[in-house]
Amino acid sequence: MGRGKLRIYLGAAPGVGKTYAMLSEGHRRVERGTDCVVAFVEHHDRPRTEVMLHGLEQIPRRTLAYRDTTFTEMDVDAVLARRPAVALVDELPHTNVPGSRNSKRWQDIEELLAAGIDVVSTVNIQHLESLGDVVESITGVRQKETVPDEVVRRADQIELVDMSPQALRRRMAHGNIYKPDKVDAALSNYFRPGNLTALRELALLWTADRVDEYLQEYRTEHRVSKIWGSRERIVVGLTGGPEGRTLIRRATRLAEKGAGGEVLAVYIARSDGLTSASPKELAVQRTLVEDLGGTFHHVIGDDISSGLLEFARGVNATQIVLGVSRRRSWQYAFSPGVSATVARESGPDLDVHIVTHDEAAKGRGLPVARGARLGRSRTIWGWLTGIVGPGLLTLLLGAVPDVGLANDVLLFLTLTVAAALLGGLRPALASAAVGSVLLNYYFTPPIHELTIADPKNLVALVVFVGVAISVASVVDLAARRTHQAARLRAEAETLSFLAGSVLRGETSLESLLERVRETFAMESVALLERREETDPWVCVALVGPRPAGRPEDADVDMPVGEHLALALTGRVLPAEDRRVLGAFAAQAAVVLDRQRLVGEAEEARKLAEGNKIRTSLLAAVSHDLRTPLAGIKASVSSLRADDVEWSEEDRAELLEGIEEGADRLDHLVGNLLDVSRLETGTVTAVIRETDLDEVVPMALAGVPEDSVELDIPETLPMVAVDRGLLERAVANIVENAVKYSPEGAPVLVAASALADRVELRVVDRGPGVPDEAKDRIFGAFQRYGDAPRGAGVGLGLAVARGFVEAMGGTVTAEDTPGGGLTMTVALRKADGLPPSRAELPAATTT
Repeated sequence: MGRGKLRIYLGAAPGVGKTYAMLSEGHRRVERGTDCVVAFVEHHDRPRTEVMLHGLEQIPRRTLAYRDTTFTEMDVDAVLARRPAVALVDELPHTNVPGSRNSKRWQDIEELLAAGIDVVSTVNIQHLESLGDVVESITGVRQKETVPDEVVRRADQIELVDMSPQALRRRMAHGNIYKPDKVDAALSNYFRPGNLTALRELALLWTADRVDEYLQEYRTEHRVSKIWGSRERIVVGLTGGPEGRTLIRRATRLAEKGAGGEVLAVYIARSDGLTSASPKELAVQRTLVEDLGGTFHHVIGDDISSGLLEFARGVNATQIVLGVSRRRSWQYAFSPGVSATVARESGPDLDVHIVTHDEAAKGRGLPVARGARLGRSRTIWGWLTGIVGPGLLTLLLGAVPDVGLANDVLLFLTLTVAAALLGGLRPALASAAVGSVLLNYYFTPPIHELTIADPKNLVALVVFVGVAISVASVVDLAARRTHQAARLRAEAETLSFLAGSVLRGETSLESLLERVRETFAMESVALLERREETDPWVCVALVGPRPAGRPEDADVDMPVGEHLALALTGRVLPAEDRRVLGAFAAQAAVVLDRQRLVGEAEEARKLAEGNKIRTSLLAAVSHDLRTPLAGIKASVSSLRADDVEWSEEDRAELLEGIEEGADRLDHLVGNLLDVSRLETGTVTAVIRETDLDEVVPMALAGVPEDSVELDIPETLPMVAVDRGLLERAVANIVENAVKYSPEGAPVLVAASALADRVELRVVDRGPGVPDEAKDRIFGAFQRYGDAPRGAGVGLGLAVARGFVEAMGGTVTAEDTPGGGLTMTVALRKADGLPPSRAELPAATTT
């Protein structure tokens, strides 16, 4: 008897139709004559799901008592005794009641599979154990019932039951998932569009990875080497050269053109360990590709072209991105190069992109600068070794027995190499010249004469001079290249820092000058400026003690244009350092200009905002403030009229009109003052631990009692808010909701706790607001739609958002399912510490 097969319907959230799909599969199998039973299905009183149970055999459940309550669970023994071909078991991650056969339902399913029974089950993505932390960060809810990922991955078939967030919320609003009394709370909490979209993405990505595993297993089992372009996978061939960053970015752009594209950067290293790649550059490229969402791979292979193609085919890649070779033209005579070889041998199923870059055809060697400095001390030691060393060696050889001319030549050649290593080519040439003379005079017969009797000795001396000069040239070139490479690397790192600061938009002038001081080991650095040539220099920024007040007083000065100069004190810099210093000076000028532009832009923004507010205020005064004033004046004039005898009822009505007009004026002026305080930054929140059920009812005093339904649980945690600001913000939001709600449809004010915050929701059934206008309604003097005249100047929501953000919270607008607008106020939970008190500034108006 073989093991049964497991089929799982995976969903992103409750209500997408997993159980319905499972029952539909059960009906299809019964129609085909398969012995299929319902081992356990929970329909949750959903009519359409309950109807699907009709016509399917159901195994009676087992009844268990726990803590004076009766529960029902799947009867594993009954299913095993019945031995159907297929069993339908709902809710894979379910935790069984204590006293059950197993603690988890997936363990019950394992028993059925071991008995040879095929099982069809369901699970939501949030119940996978590895995604618990991710789901909690998205929804604010920690899932207590989970199932190990391996249990789901072992399934023979996994089918995704997908549904868009909008369709799922409509299904929820129609009452097809939860009972009507739970719909609003569910839509405002777990079933918000953002939550559902994130959970759907998790489900799609998890399923795509599982499908990819299936595909790789199939290709391995059937030994499929041909590339199947089921998913765009782009392999980037890296050499460790500076062009790698360009190739990575180009490959990323190619991957972004198609859905689900993947970038794999690979570096092929030779097995002998010989490589010209820069470890530091490879580390930078690895970080870059990982930051862009790709992966980095290090592969060993003697043939780079073959290794790259084998890797690409092994990962089922569809494209390869390579750079144009850095080799020079004459080098192509020896081999066509990696790019040409890969393009020729890639075949029709693998596209190869060869990308041009700045390093093309420049060669792989390091550029050698003429007259590279080896340092004064090294030069002195080189000359001493080249001139004095041969004399000392002659004395030493004269004091010991004769070792032979060949050994004498090798010893003098060693001194020549040492002189080249220390002082360069000229000390080495001097050493070769002095050594040849000493060898001829003291060690070549006839001794103590500058003549050579044996022609063989003449050849030996000529070879010595030639080898000495050749070796000295090579050693000198290598030493200078090493020194120059180290210097260029330091310059490159410094310039890279400058380029990075430009890309990051860093605007700290002091930190840049401090970097200059550290790089060049200076005592102080100052950036000087003057408007005209006749004006005195003014220090714009400085670091270090005793900075120079004028460029003439500095040890080093670097002009930047006509009106700026960088002045350094401490030591005199060599000429080759001025190139990097010039780059620092140019960057300092850019940072200074950026700081000033940012300041000017901020001033312009404030002026524009001020003009906008003044214009809107004039419009409000001309209309919205004038209307209640006109009503008050008319009522007062009527009461003072001598020619009319008013009854008590008429007097009361006129006085009521005066009171209503005064209240409207008070409300409008209060909002105007609040907006003014927000614009000038004089609103300071006094944060205290507060219960929402103490503040929200007080905020509803300005609306009719029957226009609002309040649902604030007493079990809510306390929030860290300013009571006065929160009351004013909630009052404005509720008044706005009541204003737009139709008669007979009260506004719902409800609250709930989510993770580290408490959310207050104000739900109305009015006309709603389009998505493109949801942020705009929070601006000052904004009135959306056909608001009636006298309905306000459009300041209520702006004041509400400003007050809530001053307390560290947020206010957002969402659609109400079925029509309307839901305002969500998110507030921080109180952390239980003593409340912090903010000192009110003297200029604050309360």
